[in-house]
Amino acid sequence: MSLKEKFAEILPEWRERVTRLLKESGDVKVDEVTIGQIYGGMRDVKALVTDISYVDPNEGIRFRGFTIPEVLAKLPKPAGAEIPYVGGLYYLFLIGQIPSEAEALLVEDEWKARSAIPQYVFDLLHALPRDAHPMMMFSAAIVSLQNTSVFARRYHEGMKKSEYWEPMLEDSLNLTAKLPAIAAFIYSLKYKNGVYTPPDPDLDWGANFAHMLGVAQPGYRDLSRLYMILHSDHESGNASAHATHLAASTLSDIYYAFSAGVNSLAGPLHGLANQEALAWLLDVHKRFNGVPTREQMRQFAWDTLHAGRVIPGYGHAVLRRPDPRFTAQFEFAEKHMPDDEIFQIAKLVNEIVPAVLIEQGKAKNPSPNVDAISGTLQHHYGVKEFDFYTVMFGVGRALGVTANAVWARALGQPIERPKSLTTAMLEQIAAKAKATP
Repeated sequence: MSLKEKFAEILPEWRERVTRLLKESGDVKVDEVTIGQIYGGMRDVKALVTDISYVDPNEGIRFRGFTIPEVLAKLPKPAGAEIPYVGGLYYLFLIGQIPSEAEALLVEDEWKARSAIPQYVFDLLHALPRDAHPMMMFSAAIVSLQNTSVFARRYHEGMKKSEYWEPMLEDSLNLTAKLPAIAAFIYSLKYKNGVYTPPDPDLDWGANFAHMLGVAQPGYRDLSRLYMILHSDHESGNASAHATHLAASTLSDIYYAFSAGVNSLAGPLHGLANQEALAWLLDVHKRFNGVPTREQMRQFAWDTLHAGRVIPGYGHAVLRRPDPRFTAQFEFAEKHMPDDEIFQIAKLVNEIVPAVLIEQGKAKNPSPNVDAISGTLQHHYGVKEFDFYTVMFGVGRALGVTANAVWARALGQPIERPKSLTTAMLEQIAAKAKATP
């Protein structure tokens, strides 16, 4: 059974489930919004739905109900590999079930069959200035593929609303199939004088990305798979996921929509945290000409805070414990690169900084998040170009947002259109609330 056929098989039950929920309980209140939330970026407002991932405050991200350790243990792996096929994760996202090896390979084979990139995309990238930011290049390449959109063509030809998900799935498979090669080509243009390593048809999606980057060190293919899995999805409220969903809710195809998401990911408050965390660790290494003592590390942390800066990679809006995505990468590093001095510093920071942040008294969650170590691993394997890290993040994040976009079309989610109020209206509401005994 093909991926499309499997999706079509499970869809009627989901449509019935959502229809029943809206019909029977559409007026049930879920939450109340405060003025602080309205003016504070809608933080913690419960107003989105996704069944693909959920951030549990105590257990971290769950993919279709499975924790990170469970996902890494249950998904099928290539022969001799430590980390699962990324295609297996995409199957889980779309179908909601742990795939067999054959089902994981079904997705991998779909990607291989769809991976060819039109020549004009390469021509476009060649035409851009050499000092262009790699995220701008990545976004431009993505939106240029809109010319190939199956959804856009089918929509203008005329199709039933109930069929919208089918070309959205086609476009999503086509886009995710091409992203590793596009990102690797940008890497070659920016940092390798245009020397590009073509894909190997015998490799899986995650390993092929490592191959095309030209990193031959043992272990990097597994790290590539791990990186993409861990960065794939994080609920629907993060900026890149929400921007993709918002654009797609207008019935834009996935190329327009994911370009919007990538542009959001490029912001310093979203996708740049991993490189900022690595830069801080490198500053520590430079300051002490190696790994500092515990007391030196503690003082450096306090110096950072006293200077009015944050310690990047620590704290999380939802989590109240160490991010399991951090833990997965930390365990990988301990196994494959224990003597790397930057990792040793990261390890020392993990032992010291949470206590410093607790002593400072401002952090709700002083534990490390995924960004605290992800750049360290890339740096160890020779991928040291900071500006490229967010492109890699984008390749992984495409997995979650495209799967969500397919389901949004399948369940007929409408255009997103919140209601706005003026400041004067909020002041009147506040005054009325104060006057009410």
